Amino acid sequence: MEINIFQYITSMSYWVLTILWLVIVGIYLLKIKQLKSINGFLGGTITVLLMILTIDAVRTIIESVYFGLYFNSLYGLLPKVINDFLSKPYLLIIPKVINIVAGVLIIWLLIHNWLPRELREREESLRDLNEAKQKLTEQSQRLSEVIWAANLGTWECNIESGDCIVNQRWCEMLGYTVEELDSITLDTWNNLLHPDDKIEHDELLNLYVNQKVGSYELEFRMRHKNGQWLWIVSRGRIVEWNDDGKPVRISGTHQEINANKKLEEGDKLAASVFTYAKEGIVITDRAGKILDVNNAFTAITGYSHDEVLGKNPQMFHSGQYSARFYQNIWKHLLENGFWTGEVWNKRKNGEPYPEMLTISAVTDSRGKITNFIGLFNDISAIKQYQGQLERMAHYDPLTNLPNRALLADQLTQSMSRCLRQNTLVGVAFLDLDKFKEINDCYGHDIGDELLILISARMKKVLRTQDTIARIGGDEFVVVMEGITQVTDCKPLLDRLLLAASKPLIINGVKLEISTSIGVSLYPQDGTDADQLLRNADQAMYVAKQHGKNRYHFYDKAQNIKIVNQHEKLKEIANALQEGEFELYYQPKVNMKTGEVIGVEALIRWQSAQRGIVAPNEFLPLIENNELIIKVGEWVIHTAMQQIQAWRAMGLDMQISVNISPLQLQRGDFPTRLANILSSYPDIPPEFLELEVLETSALGDLLKISETMHQCINLGVNFALDDFGTGYSSLSYLRLLPASLIKIDQTFVRDMLIDFDDLAIIESVVLLAKSFRRDVIAEGVETIEHGVALLNLGCDLAQGYAIARPMPAKDIPNWIEHWKPDASWCKFG
Repeated sequence: MEINIFQYITSMSYWVLTILWLVIVGIYLLKIKQLKSINGFLGGTITVLLMILTIDAVRTIIESVYFGLYFNSLYGLLPKVINDFLSKPYLLIIPKVINIVAGVLIIWLLIHNWLPRELREREESLRDLNEAKQKLTEQSQRLSEVIWAANLGTWECNIESGDCIVNQRWCEMLGYTVEELDSITLDTWNNLLHPDDKIEHDELLNLYVNQKVGSYELEFRMRHKNGQWLWIVSRGRIVEWNDDGKPVRISGTHQEINANKKLEEGDKLAASVFTYAKEGIVITDRAGKILDVNNAFTAITGYSHDEVLGKNPQMFHSGQYSARFYQNIWKHLLENGFWTGEVWNKRKNGEPYPEMLTISAVTDSRGKITNFIGLFNDISAIKQYQGQLERMAHYDPLTNLPNRALLADQLTQSMSRCLRQNTLVGVAFLDLDKFKEINDCYGHDIGDELLILISARMKKVLRTQDTIARIGGDEFVVVMEGITQVTDCKPLLDRLLLAASKPLIINGVKLEISTSIGVSLYPQDGTDADQLLRNADQAMYVAKQHGKNRYHFYDKAQNIKIVNQHEKLKEIANALQEGEFELYYQPKVNMKTGEVIGVEALIRWQSAQRGIVAPNEFLPLIENNELIIKVGEWVIHTAMQQIQAWRAMGLDMQISVNISPLQLQRGDFPTRLANILSSYPDIPPEFLELEVLETSALGDLLKISETMHQCINLGVNFALDDFGTGYSSLSYLRLLPASLIKIDQTFVRDMLIDFDDLAIIESVVLLAKSFRRDVIAEGVETIEHGVALLNLGCDLAQGYAIARPMPAKDIPNWIEHWKPDASWCKFG
């Protein structure tokens, strides 16, 4: 039987379809195996669909095989018997049965594998959801516990509304309760910020919200409820955006970092101290290996940081100390935890230098030493200054001679050697004569130069074993060793006198000076240095009294007299300080007219211990002592005050005061007088009259005359007191500008019975009139004395016949009642 091409293709197509569906079934089965790893609804759905397709594919394969056998046997490609078999009526139902079975399987599969799976998956989803919620709750609880344990405050802010939510810890950090900050906003937040931190906070938050920076983290200060500022570190992130992608909500944490800030500031301060300290600092480990040094260390030692790192501080040893010295340092350091002292170390250039060093041990919490810290100062300048101070303490800076302190030490050593050698030690106390006048006249520069030259001269004439020291302004002491008898001192003393008395020319000025020397001997004149110096000083005082420019050996009996005199001088000085002196006033009058022309101020001493002390008991003691100048200036001040008081009462009265020769001879007397007068600007200077002794001019007459003229230019007047008791030279009357001559009372007292005294008074009156000077007689004790003086032409007088000296308060009353004797008025 012949087959056409159509029949052939139809027959073969079923076999091709069978093969194709077999491949498809293989693919389905492979995919179903792979989909078993996919859980959930999607995986189950795909698996069911693939199984349905597989069943349909199997049905298609069975049908394809059935029809392939049927048509191939029909067209003769297979035996005819197959077609006959398949054409039986009961076999024709096979494809239909296959389709029904496939449909039933699919329905069963859908019912069994899809709908229950969906229910199971929903149940599993709910279970997973509950488990997730439980885990979320547990995680949230753990997170809360972590946040609480970390001491963190949490916050959440709505950027659009500004509302904020904070936790309890956030509030507690600032001292508030949650209720107090229940409705906190961004404005509340900003109000709590420190003013200095607001700008930085707002800028960072704005940049973060606008996504210009990737994170929000900042340290700032917030105000605690108690008003203090608390350091906070704030961290946050955006947790919600709106539909436009703009941030809506931001949340974060707050952590208090006050303690950290203090530690940080402490660390910064420590680092700053380490870096900028003026003291050198070196840090070592426990073994002494250098770990770090600061800038001051480098500046002091010359070593750089890298040059000493890892080295041992032994490299700085100067070599001046033994090993035991350093062993003692380490022993003290380990026992006490520190050591402080002065050491000499060595710089990089090999120069030794002194330093004040403190080494401290650093320990850990268990008390174990971990490090050593050395702190030191370069005290080279201090040492140098100390040397200068020591020299200043022992040497006179002007003359470079030993001073009193070093003299005492050297004198003590000389006394010790004297005892061992069985010899004497001579102590010569020198005081320059007239040095004060030179200093006052020519100035301190000339005076200092004179001291330098004189001290050099005197030092030059000494022996090598002798010592000269300057112990005061113009006072020197010479210690003479190796003396076996008193006469051994005399050649040396003569050389000292000669060296001091040679004229000097300084800045073109020729100066002549001398010295007075007092000598004491050890051991006969004293057993210690102070006693020897005191006795030599007393002997020098005697040398001055005997005419100066000489030496005098200490005499014990004479010393007692001098000591007594010194005690009296001390008593007088104390009386002046305690205000025991007062002035009495004796009127001076014109006997013919009865006019009171003035009063003379006479000093009185109201001693607390001795009662009233007469002037002749204390004035002679101070007339050659500097104390007379203090007393004299007190008299002038007191007189000026009295003139002022009387003028306030309407009484204009001139007061004359006595000026001592020592006071007048001072070069600065006019200056000092001008200063006193300037203290009383309301008093005309002519109300003050200065009485000077005729003997005041026994020195330099021209100089005294110049001094008086300077005082007269100030407005005061002068009277020449006790005229006739001195030389009464015509030169005195010609050169001394005194407007009044006072006849001494010694001539007035006996003028009525002694014709010589009467002749002297007559001569003085005529002499005064010849030089156009007024003349006054003192000591007028009787009316007859007054009559005799008036007969001689002397109209002015003072004395007991007129009035005794009286307190200032009695003068106004006396003047009111004063009347001259009638016999005197006849001469008017």
